[in-house]
Amino acid sequence: MYRMAKKGKLLIEILPDKCDFCGCCVGVCPEDAIELKEASIRIIDSFCTNCSKCVWACPIEVIKFNKEGVEA
Repeated sequence: MYRMAKKGKLLIEILPDKCDFCGCCVGVCPEDAIELKEASIRIIDSFCTNCSKCVWACPIEVIKFNKEGVEA
């Protein structure tokens, strides 16, 4: 199930300061919308379909579903 956000907003939010960069989210993303480089992580908003698979895959819960949306 894909969720639509208001234009210019994502429904998936990453708390990068808490991320340990394990890559679990990258492996489950069907759209390759998560970019992990060295000590940084981000969602590529133009690829993300808000499927929330990354939310469920994150073992330390730093990826959240935000129904209000976050700025892309």
